[in-house]
Amino acid sequence: MKRHLAGLGVPDSHFKIDLSIARGLDYYTGTVYETYLTDYPQVGAVCSGGRYDNLAEYYTERSLPGVGISIGLTRLFYILQEQGLLNDDVLTAPADVLIIPMTDDLSHAVSLATAMRNSGLRVQVYGENKKFKVKVSYADKLGIPFVVFLGEDELAKGMITVKDMSSGDQTTASAGLLIAGLSEKIKALRSGAPIKEVKS
Repeated sequence: MKRHLAGLGVPDSHFKIDLSIARGLDYYTGTVYETYLTDYPQVGAVCSGGRYDNLAEYYTERSLPGVGISIGLTRLFYILQEQGLLNDDVLTAPADVLIIPMTDDLSHAVSLATAMRNSGLRVQVYGENKKFKVKVSYADKLGIPFVVFLGEDELAKGMITVKDMSSGDQTTASAGLLIAGLSEKIKALRSGAPIKEVKS
């Protein structure tokens, strides 16, 4: 095993063979491993796994030996946050747009959401019967950059109102025009790497 690590270009300073390591699950049948970040030993292993030869036999009669890993994303992102390496300028919200219907009829909101999704936008429709402030706060807490209001006035005029959550600016115009504008703004927000490049 050590020979193969050297063949892969892993220097001796980057690993240690410890025969006392034991994983908490009994299906491991060979080498097990745990990965730590030397500057953050207190968070524990960030990547662990090992060899298991017989696990698949619980589900199939075929012999399917394998190797697996689990990665502690929560721990890794905690460390990235601690080191200031997460790029806050990149859009990471679960949606690009939140549509807030202002009437009981959700059909217009659903149709608008479909049109926006067809243009490449990720869209949520807020369907719960909550106060207006709660609905807007929902978008703010999740970091959704744009909110669309569909009230009686907008429906009567065939328009939609879009609020930019970062600036607070609101624009009322045709759905087609605003969808095109939103698509361009979202494209810019998605550009860039989520993790900042470390300069040596």
